[in-house]
Amino acid sequence: MAKLVLGPLLRHVNETSATVWVETDESCDVMIAGHTARTFQAGRQHFALVRLENLGPRTEYDVRLSSGGSWEPVWPEAGSKFPKPVIRTGEVRRIAFGSCRAAPHQPVGPDALDAFAQRLMSVPEAEWPQAMILLGDQVYADEPTEATKQWLRDHRGDRRHDTEAPDGEVVDFSEYARLYHETWGDPEIRWLLSVVPTSMIFDDHDVRDDWNTSAVWRAEMAGKPWWRDRIRGGLASYWVYQHLGNLGPDELARDPLYAKVKAQGTDVLPLLEEFAEEADKELEGRKSTWWSFRRDFGRARLLMVDTRCGRILADGKRQMISDEEFEWIERNSEGDFDHLLIGSSLPWLMPHALSHFQSLNEIGARKPGWQGKAAEKIRQAVDLEHWPAFRESFDRLSRMIEKAANNGSATVCVLSGDVHHSYVAEAEFPGPTKALVAQLVCSPVHNEAPRVFRPAFRLSWSRAASWVFRRLATLAGVPEDLMRWRKTSGPHFGNSVALLDFDGRRARYRLLSATGEETASVLLGRESQ
Repeated sequence: MAKLVLGPLLRHVNETSATVWVETDESCDVMIAGHTARTFQAGRQHFALVRLENLGPRTEYDVRLSSGGSWEPVWPEAGSKFPKPVIRTGEVRRIAFGSCRAAPHQPVGPDALDAFAQRLMSVPEAEWPQAMILLGDQVYADEPTEATKQWLRDHRGDRRHDTEAPDGEVVDFSEYARLYHETWGDPEIRWLLSVVPTSMIFDDHDVRDDWNTSAVWRAEMAGKPWWRDRIRGGLASYWVYQHLGNLGPDELARDPLYAKVKAQGTDVLPLLEEFAEEADKELEGRKSTWWSFRRDFGRARLLMVDTRCGRILADGKRQMISDEEFEWIERNSEGDFDHLLIGSSLPWLMPHALSHFQSLNEIGARKPGWQGKAAEKIRQAVDLEHWPAFRESFDRLSRMIEKAANNGSATVCVLSGDVHHSYVAEAEFPGPTKALVAQLVCSPVHNEAPRVFRPAFRLSWSRAASWVFRRLATLAGVPEDLMRWRKTSGPHFGNSVALLDFDGRRARYRLLSATGEETASVLLGRESQ
């Protein structure tokens, strides 16, 4: 009899439909709320994305599997202490978000997402968020737990002395699967993902630290004998475990890879690895695959931006995403909605000194000889790879946001993570904007930075440090910023989950620590609204 390995994960939900993702241990049929799908095979893993139609406002569900005989219920598990799995459609009033979640057993402080799930179990369903956004580093391919390191040794067996794979890092699809089983198999997380629709995007650790920092970095990694397997395994597993559930019904219907996967009937892993290898390539300023996507939550629109794989770095270019993909994002920033949310794993607005330093470093890395090499080493050593380190893209995003802030929405919010401290910053453009523009950061969910780094984070927000680095940047030729910004909350440290609550044309950012304390609450909106 087939068994449920992972899931169910509630993914795309709109007014009347939903998709639910599962992984099983063998080929089988999956039934959820009367809707069925056949699994597809990728290596030794089996997966299904079940599409549910004509849903009402609230649908309780279970998961049943059949290997050719009768349907056997496999979820919820017998004797489960958790509330029943439910799919809720309709108005979205609350969104949870955050990034950087190391595996549950890593010694990096309490797991804020686990604690958040436990709190939801004890409150009425009406208080649960209607959506959740995970902004990168769902898994740490280059920093696995000790248990996974031992599993890798056992998995590779006698081959480990001959294999070119790095010790203590995952490489292929099956090893990536181990990471997802570990981080999403936690009971509280598993329940949370079964009841809150979740959108996801990757960041560097989903593949490797500093992923696509620069053309130099890509050349260095391409020279490693195991890198080809790593990028194929990383992107193939991302498509299955994360990206597939981001797509809505219309997008799934148009997706040529998904059509091939459903039609093949045999192991699709070679197909996925070939796709992944092409997705990593860059040709004439383009990428074959876009990982960015759009979600509409009633009167709020989310534009999730791929700030990792979509980078253009060859032939002297340096762009966060290609011109073609940026044009798509710009077109979709227009429309009739109250709140525009731009999901970016990397912050747009950063501590002022750090922002100026990144733009300054980009210029330095272009110089020939020892100066350029030194700047590149600094770039990789201290992670100077955010939007200000892609200055052309930073300015283009700033112009897009200014235009969007005058299109009729009440707020334009950039949701980000990555930087291991949380904060709110509000932007002011030379001309007044109709909408409030804010950078909202929640990082980390479960990967608390050592306390020794906290003074540096605070210093990077100081006026003195900002003035010094702005002067240096100006002398080096960095253009003036197109807007000013000020920190209105933070920096906040420790593992946390953020909530974004909507009340008509107003919104409120709240930060919940792993201990349950509300460490920040910021109202977003103009007084005239």
